[in-house]
Amino acid sequence: MKKDTYKKEMTIKNSQQKNGALNNRADVRKIQSWLTLFSIQNPHVASATAIDGDFGKATEKAVKNFQESINVPTDGIITQKLFSILCSDMKYAFEKPLRSNNLRDLVLESAENHVKSHPLELVIKGESNSGPWVRSYMDGHQGSEWFWCMGFVQTIIDQACSKQGKSLTKLMPWTYSCDTAGTTGLEKGLLSRYTQIRKNPNIMKPGDVFLIQKSKYDWFHTGIITHIDNDIIETIEGNTNREGSHNGIAVMKRTRNYRKSKIDVFSINPIVN
Repeated sequence: MKKDTYKKEMTIKNSQQKNGALNNRADVRKIQSWLTLFSIQNPHVASATAIDGDFGKATEKAVKNFQESINVPTDGIITQKLFSILCSDMKYAFEKPLRSNNLRDLVLESAENHVKSHPLELVIKGESNSGPWVRSYMDGHQGSEWFWCMGFVQTIIDQACSKQGKSLTKLMPWTYSCDTAGTTGLEKGLLSRYTQIRKNPNIMKPGDVFLIQKSKYDWFHTGIITHIDNDIIETIEGNTNREGSHNGIAVMKRTRNYRKSKIDVFSINPIVN
């Protein structure tokens, strides 16, 4: 896999604790981020805390609350072993062995593994589109300007391709831009316009990439098509929310009516065959 930045999000250099001599601010921010993500998924556990790189009393208490919730000694110290438990969702998403044989099925399986792991962005230093999941999809980049829907799509396809020893670059260049992907699709004859899709929905297949059109050569959101049913496509997409925003907070499953939206479709056939 080319997209392996996630490995950095699952490791710390040394054990971290309140006023520890080996404390590292970057590692403490990672810990605080994962504690906050854990609390979002487990709202009964008071593990959310400020993400400021300072391992003080509040972070120590958050760690102890996390430890108590998983029935381990509550010493307030984050070792690598404990940190691995804290970020186990990411390990599942990126490292669970894929078992499908067909590449389209591999794309869907990988996307399912990610959505089951509840990827969420955080706000760090006042910047949205931040946190370990965003950095993993965006090769270390984060912040309000880093919309991460294409980073998510390429991560999923990269995982599927890697299983078969193929490369995503046969399909499109490495990019975070919907516009770059859309333009490439037009140049290669792989992008079907929404007008074509509405006339012939059979053009779409599960595993293909949808791109929502703002104007003829401007696309603003993307995701993976998982199912087609009459006028509806079901999707898994990043940087979205319940309302279908292109700058939301999570990886989510959605349903979209392709007859009511300007949804172009990028075929992944070149890497399937």
